[in-house]
Amino acid sequence: MQDKIVDLIVAEATELNEEIKNPIPVAAGVNAPLFGGDDGVLTSIGLVTLIVAVEQAVEDAFETPVILANEKAMSMKNSPFRTIGSLADYIIALLKDNGNG
Repeated sequence: MQDKIVDLIVAEATELNEEIKNPIPVAAGVNAPLFGGDDGVLTSIGLVTLIVAVEQAVEDAFETPVILANEKAMSMKNSPFRTIGSLADYIIALLKDNGNG
């Protein structure tokens, strides 16, 4: 499941890269920085755009809706939006909570 989710995120990030000034280094795979910290490349608007696209891709692939920007995500000590890998791990946890996985 991890590989499929990472692939979904990379595909959406690659598409987003065509529209943003500072592209996400998708070649870094799970270590690619997204938002926050010293390495984050996305603006707030870029993050929201990616989140919406990834939510739709996950729903299409797993036939279950997920909401990534929720109270749980905002209250976590380590943001799930820092890297592609942390976002994938967060999505897996959400899917398991929804009975998929």
